Formats: sequence, C-alpha cells, structure tokens
Amino acid sequence: MASLSVVIITFNEERNIARCLDSVKDIADEILVVDSSSTDATVAIARAYNAKVIDHPFIGYGEQKNFATAQATHDWILSLDADEEVTPALHKSIQEVKNNPRYDVYQMPRLTNYCGQWIRHCGWYPDKQTRLYNRTKGKWQEQKVHEYWKHNDDASKGLLKGNLLHYSFATIAEHVNKIGKYSELAAIAAVEKGKTASLLKIIVSPKWHFFTEYIIKLGFLDGYYGLVICRMSEYATFIKYTKIRQYSKVRGNDGATCSKCG
Repeated sequence: MASLSVVIITFNEERNIARCLDSVKDIADEILVVDSSSTDATVAIARAYNAKVIDHPFIGYGEQKNFATAQATHDWILSLDADEEVTPALHKSIQEVKNNPRYDVYQMPRLTNYCGQWIRHCGWYPDKQTRLYNRTKGKWQEQKVHEYWKHNDDASKGLLKGNLLHYSFATIAEHVNKIGKYSELAAIAAVEKGKTASLLKIIVSPKWHFFTEYIIKLGFLDGYYGLVICRMSEYATFIKYTKIRQYSKVRGNDGATCSKCG
C-alpha cells in the first residue's frame, strides 16, 4: 500500500481549513500545511488535526506548491487548496489508488460552489484538476497565476471518480477583489513575455468570453449566478487586457522595464 502525504498551502484560511482537513484525515498518512504567516486561527486549527505546519514566506503559487511538495515525507502527494473538500466518493477512489496505484498521476473533477450555489456550467465543470500524483513524475509550473502540475512525458495518467468540492466565493465582492489581484498578476506576466493588447482585442475578447461561457457552455442554465459568473468573466478579461496595454506602453519600445513588471 502506498503512503500518502496531503499537502496544503495556506494564508488566513480559518474559514475553510477545518472542512478541508476533516475530509482527508482518514486517508492521509501525513498532513503537511505550509503557511505564509497567517494572522488568524489557521495554524491552530491545522495543528488540532495533527498536521505538520511549516511557516514559509509566499514565493508564488507554483513555487510555494513545489516547496510544499518537496517537504512531504512520502512520494505520493494529494495537493489541495484550503477551500477544497474531498467527497466520500473521491475519498474512496483515492483509497483505491493507495491500495493499488495503477498510474503515476491522477486527475479529478472539481465542482465549484459560488455564493452558495453549485455551478455545473459556464465552463466551470468538470474542471479536471491534477492533484494526486507521485512527486517523482513531474512538478508544479511556476507561473504567477493558474499554476498546474505538469507530469513528465513518461508518466501515466488516470482519472478518479468523485468530485473535489471547491468553495470559491462566499460573496460577489470577494470575486471582484480576486479579479483585481489575478488580472494584475496575469498582466504583469504577459508583459514580461513581451505581449501587448490591441484596442480590437480589448473590445472583442471580453464579449467573446461572455458569449462562449453563457451561451455555448450553457451558463444560462445556472440561473442568476450563471449570469453573474459570465459577466464577471467578461469584466476580468477586459481588465486584464487593459492592464496589459497600459503596462506594455509604460515598458516602452526601447525595452525599459515597467516598475509593475519587476
């Protein structure tokens, strides 16, 4: 039987961490929490679940997850975010992998809760995530946003049954705040790669995102919050490209470095 380390990176997650840990306490051979100096009860709650807690400055999502993965005792890793929860069906699937690992990495479908409603359209489901893996078979991609586990070319990949539940935003205000943060990171990363955004892209791309998610991906079937999510996606796309255009102009054609871009 394979031994499993559950690895979670945290910062001020007292609202979520107990739910997450409670869902994996019976399947984990080790729980490791890498915390970025939380000022709330996150660490105390984690220790109440007998988690090993390491305080480590936040160095980027991918970088932090690579650091956390490297600190684990076991090669088999279940990497979770604090606002996620393993369902009983997924728990059973993970136990089966522990009993007999047939693949090197496993994806799992993620179902997101938005303001109290489970979202099954808008392109938000099944949202397959690679979270269970043998750490010798890949690494987290160190990107400013949207980090992901990239497996080696020789690694085999399986799909687990059961959903990973994601409690994303309790309020619309939280969503707006995150759009501000992530659009900033995404814009800086784009400009660092020499990208810019035309006026046409700024005008067309947001509308196309809304049409794709609300009509083609059936966001309208999620009712009011489906509309909100798709409008938010439209807004996020607009903000990201306007920031890219602004920062690329500040950086200038002479190669001068934009202060936003490091």
